[in-house]
Amino acid sequence: MTRTLVLILALVVVPALLSPTVYAQITMASPSWAQLSAQEKQVLAPLASDWDNLDAQRKTKWRGIAQRYPSMGADEQQRIQQQMRSWSQLSPAQRQAAREQYKSLKQLPPEKKEDVRQRWQEYQSLTPEQKRELAARQPATPGAAGAARTTAPIMQSPATTQSVPGSAPAPAPAVRP
Repeated sequence: MTRTLVLILALVVVPALLSPTVYAQITMASPSWAQLSAQEKQVLAPLASDWDNLDAQRKTKWRGIAQRYPSMGADEQQRIQQQMRSWSQLSPAQRQAAREQYKSLKQLPPEKKEDVRQRWQEYQSLTPEQKRELAARQPATPGAAGAARTTAPIMQSPATTQSVPGSAPAPAPAVRP
């Protein structure tokens, strides 16, 4: 009986004590696609089919990007749109592999991060044909990372792929939700 009373009080009293702004933020932290504003829907359109399956933290992250979007430069807006399209095409397993890879890259010491950045820039300068050739020559490795590498070139990373003499590494994931 006491637990029930405490629960009822918590459900009734806590929302009443919160300011309307805080209460709205708590209840809207995970809105459905239909609850997004027209501007958010326009910016986040590549994520529309997956939106209702995203957790509250990811929705909050993407909504923050949508709010900053109008103040971004045209190049940055284009980059964000491309990243969302690429992300939406990945399978859940590939997305998880990208998140794990991002975490591991983030934990690298500064000198290794610089090496990864340099190798990424070298890769960016390759022609599309050279990139395809490099991807075809990458040895398949066992495990989820290897599977992601062979099925989704966007998942390849300079930090985790073996180098082919005379060539640059494959790209790291661009979006990290």
